Amino acid sequence: MARTRLYFPGMIQPGQDLRLDADQARYIGKVLRLRTGDRISVFSADSGEFDATVQTIGQSSATIRSGKRLETATESRLKVHLVQGISRGERMDFVVQKATELGVKRISPVLTQHGVVKLVESRRGKRRAHWQKVAESACEQSGRVRPPLIDAPMRLNEWLGQKTADSDVDVILRPGAATALTSIAAPRSKICILIGPEGGFSEAEYGDAEIAGFMAVSLGPRVLRTETAAIAALAVVQSLWGDLRLD
Repeated sequence: MARTRLYFPGMIQPGQDLRLDADQARYIGKVLRLRTGDRISVFSADSGEFDATVQTIGQSSATIRSGKRLETATESRLKVHLVQGISRGERMDFVVQKATELGVKRISPVLTQHGVVKLVESRRGKRRAHWQKVAESACEQSGRVRPPLIDAPMRLNEWLGQKTADSDVDVILRPGAATALTSIAAPRSKICILIGPEGGFSEAEYGDAEIAGFMAVSLGPRVLRTETAAIAALAVVQSLWGDLRLD
C-alpha cells in the first residue's frame, strides 16, 4: 500500500512538529483512520519531501513530526505554462487536477468572449484558492513535490497584454490549423500552451494571440472538448520533450 503523502504550506526541517489544518486532520483521522505512530510523508514546494510520523490526532487538529529528507525525482525538465479558458465547475477542476498530474508548472485561468463562465471579480480570489487546493491534492496523489502556480483569473486580452517573453515556444490550439503540435520545433526548456473553453476562442482572440506571438497548432482531425484538449496537449509535449519520453 502506498504511503500517505500530505502537502504542507511552509518550510519543513527534520525533527520539526507540524500542525495540520482541520481538513487534513479529519482526512487522516476519519478517512484513513491513522493512529499515533503511523508513518506518512510530508512535502512542501520550498523544502522537498520528508518521512514523518503521526504525533497527535484530534477531532479537528493533528500534528506530525518530520524525519529524514526523501529523495524525489518527479518534476519534469520541461517547464509547461498552461493558459486555460475557464470552463464550468468540475470541468475546470478536472483540467487543474490532470494538468498537475502531467507535470505542468503554471496555470493561468482566463476568461474569454465565448466562455460560458462569467466570473465576477469579487469571486476570482476564492476560485484561485479552490484550484490551488485541487492542485495540492493532485500532487499528494501523483508523487509531485511542487504544486503548480495558479494565477488569479483574468480576461484573456488583459493576460496577453501583460505576458512576458519567458517561453521558448508559444502555441494556441486551433481546430483545423495547418501546423500540428507534434511538428513544431522543440523548446529549449519552456513552452506556453493556450487552450480555449467550451465555446472556443473568437476570431478576434485568435488574432490577438497571433499578435502576441502565439502559433496556431492542431491536435489532429477531431474537435476535442476543452478538458480533453488540455490533457492531450500536455501528454504530447511531455512525451516529445518532457519526462514521459521513453528514451
